[in-house]
Amino acid sequence: MNLAKTKAEIVHGFNVEVVALTKDLSLPNVAQEIIDDIDNIPIDVLINNAGFGLFGSFAETDWERESAMLHVHIITTTHLTKLVLENMIKCGSGQILNMSSLAAFQPGPLMSIYYASKSYMLSFSEAIANELKGTGITVTALCPGPTKTSFQETVSKNTYDNKLKFNMACAKEVALYGYKAMLKGKSYAIPGGFNKFLAALPRFIPRNTATSIVRKIQAKNRED
Repeated sequence: MNLAKTKAEIVHGFNVEVVALTKDLSLPNVAQEIIDDIDNIPIDVLINNAGFGLFGSFAETDWERESAMLHVHIITTTHLTKLVLENMIKCGSGQILNMSSLAAFQPGPLMSIYYASKSYMLSFSEAIANELKGTGITVTALCPGPTKTSFQETVSKNTYDNKLKFNMACAKEVALYGYKAMLKGKSYAIPGGFNKFLAALPRFIPRNTATSIVRKIQAKNRED
C-alpha cells in the first residue's frame, strides 16, 4: 500500500516513469533477481536504505530475525552494490548512498547485530569509495542518529510510545542531508552537530567505557 502510494506521488509530482518492485531483501540471491527484473536498465544512482533493528541480549534474541537482518544490512546490500558497480564502471559515472548509522562508531550491547552491521556498512562504503577514486563513481555512507521513522516501532515493544525522544531527527531532513552529501561525493556523512560529537566521542574515552554507556542508554530507552 505505501509503495503504491509513494509511486503515485512520484509519478504525479515529477512526471517520470516509476517501476516498483516488491522483494524480500532477506532472501539469498535477491540482489540478482532485482537486476534481472529491471532488465539491465542502466542505474545512475543506487540508494541502499532498507533496514530494521532488534533489541535484546544476543544469547536470547531470535536467530531467524538476526539472520534476516544480516542479509538485509550486509549480504543483499553488498551484492547489489557489486552488481550495479559493473555497469557504472563501464559508463564512468555513478553515485551510491548506503545507509549506515551513528551506531557504526561504537559497539552496541543489547542491539549487537544491528550496531555491528552498521559498522560494516560504514567500513565497506569508505573502503570502496577509496578504491573507486578516479572512476567517476562516488560512494557515501549516511550515518544518522535517532530518526523519526517506523524503525523505532519494530525494535522493541512500547519503544515508540514514550521513549527515545531526545535528539530525534526529522526523516525528510536526514534524507535531504544524505542526498546533498552524495551529490558532493562525501565518503560519509553525519547529520547534526551533536551526532558528530557523539561519533567522535569514543576516540577520546576507553572503549569499555563507551560500550557501557551505550548499554545503559539502550536499557533505559528500550526495556519495558
